Amino acid sequence: MRVGHGSADLPVPDGTPMGGYIDRPGPSMGTADPLSVSAVTWSDGERRFALAIADVICVNEDLARRARQAAGCELWLAASHTHAGPETGCVPGGGPTPEPWLGLVTEAVRTAVRRAVDAERPCEGMAHRGELHGVGADRSRPGAPAVVPLDLIAVRDGGLAGVLVVLPVHPTVLPAANRLVSADLVGAVRGSLTRRLGEDVWVAVATGAAGDISTRHTRRGQDAAELLRLGELVADRCAELLAGQGTPLWRAGSTGGRISWATRRLTLEPATTTADEAALVAGYERAAASGDPVATRLARSRLEGLRARGGPPVPTGVDVNAARLGGSPVPTGVDVNAVRLGGLALAGLPGEPFLAVGERVADRPGAPTVVLGYVNGYPGYLPTAAAYRRAEYEVLVSQVAQGSAELVAETARNLLEDL
Repeated sequence: MRVGHGSADLPVPDGTPMGGYIDRPGPSMGTADPLSVSAVTWSDGERRFALAIADVICVNEDLARRARQAAGCELWLAASHTHAGPETGCVPGGGPTPEPWLGLVTEAVRTAVRRAVDAERPCEGMAHRGELHGVGADRSRPGAPAVVPLDLIAVRDGGLAGVLVVLPVHPTVLPAANRLVSADLVGAVRGSLTRRLGEDVWVAVATGAAGDISTRHTRRGQDAAELLRLGELVADRCAELLAGQGTPLWRAGSTGGRISWATRRLTLEPATTTADEAALVAGYERAAASGDPVATRLARSRLEGLRARGGPPVPTGVDVNAARLGGSPVPTGVDVNAVRLGGLALAGLPGEPFLAVGERVADRPGAPTVVLGYVNGYPGYLPTAAAYRRAEYEVLVSQVAQGSAELVAETARNLLEDL
């Protein structure tokens, strides 16, 4: 197998509307750390597959199609899901990508993939998996264990050439008041791990199945210092895993493994979730009166979900994903993606699948299986069927019916088994 890596800058001019929070006090005003598109390519001598990761809030299907055409090979385009980058049309159920970002992201993908192809060389692959503590936890359950799986794909050509990190945690450390462009947690992990491994080792960081996982209950602040602390925690764990024994995935050279992929189109039925508006508003008022910041934030998030259904105005801190949608619910079309890279099974799920959805795909006998979220489309949140029993934000704002996430997971498993 031949593997390459390339990247391209994604500059954001001052005055750009930012994605992630609807109550942002204004457009971008400076850059804390630059955004980019990272691309990793694999070639078995006959077929080439590319994974591109863009530092944007979401990837809609129109952008995924344009990027694939520009790359000239099979390509998955994943969003890092930073909430401190440009607004790229992140509306539950999907929508059009606004200019100039449809063109700018496409061109950055083209450049990053070309550089990756030019850098391809014979490499072997190793999978490493372990638990990551203290970074992400279920954001709707205070006190939930702060433990998530961490996947690494190490690429070696004698020494370590590069590493793909898949982190199932919302990259949301910086607050709604922030107006500095940043890759947020993904950028912090990239920077910390690059300092740890050296500039000659490439690092790509993708967001996994993080629909219900964030730093809400683990972060000690919402500033650059906290980003550095969390980035170092992830980098420390990555270094530990890389020092341990991994699972071989492919050998070096064109005969080191084969590449195959498949995509299946699904139609997800629309959500029929209802909520007691009066109870949610009263719950928020009680939480706010109590002075408990955690309870207040959770109650406010439920109102954010309610707002997406045309409910009453909500207080500050509103997530842009809960922008008022209006209209009648309609089915949502999504693509579920799978690829085999030698001994590695990789699933690319659209939108924001809950962690348990990703684990349902990854829990397979045989080849190591790694699951990415935010790939090739944005249907919004994909909660588990069990989550629909709770009136939490992710369920209230979801555009798809109960059982949709399980259908997506089962489809991904079937695709991988058929490859």
